[in-house]
Amino acid sequence: MHPTATIRTEVIVPLRFPDGYATTARVYSFAGLVDGREHLAFGLGDRAEPAVVPAERSVPLVRPHSECLTGDVFGSQRCDCGPQLRESVERIADRGGYLLYLRQEGRGIGLYAKLAAYALQDTGLDTYEANIALGHQADERDYTVAAQMLTALGVDRVALLSNNPDKSAQLNRHGIAISERVTTGVFLSPANADYLAIKATHGAHTLDLPFVHD
Repeated sequence: MHPTATIRTEVIVPLRFPDGYATTARVYSFAGLVDGREHLAFGLGDRAEPAVVPAERSVPLVRPHSECLTGDVFGSQRCDCGPQLRESVERIADRGGYLLYLRQEGRGIGLYAKLAAYALQDTGLDTYEANIALGHQADERDYTVAAQMLTALGVDRVALLSNNPDKSAQLNRHGIAISERVTTGVFLSPANADYLAIKATHGAHTLDLPFVHD
């Protein structure tokens, strides 16, 4: 089992996206997270409201979303992170649940290293090969903190909004039951086609791509 974390602060924050979609989130910060980073949980839909009778709530829809400054904030077309974040917020708000915003830039290697990996990708390496060439693992993300956050929120069972089987496996190992796996949309563009294909073939992500076959 993972070490115990606690809720540090919770505050209501109105959200608005560039396309005009708006909702309200109850944003949580935490104390005692194992990596010491400033991860956030966004309670959306009924989870944005005070928990009057928590036991009567349905299993929350949860997306652990790894931070991507270039995609989430600046709309980079090299990945699908920004569109996945936007989609996730609306789907979770409709059903009720949590977006876990995890400070794990570049599959856990950090922002500067991610940009260095981009430069290597421009020479022909794929996203996983570039991380390895820089002396990192292909994917260094550790979802212990996600399990800690959910436990602090009183959640031990989730419907997981993700195409990534590693998220499900890691959460299970830390005592979070996955009642359902819900796939995200496929946000394919000419700029990210190779990136998505490698996620499907190397990372076993559940992506229905027209040019990827078993």
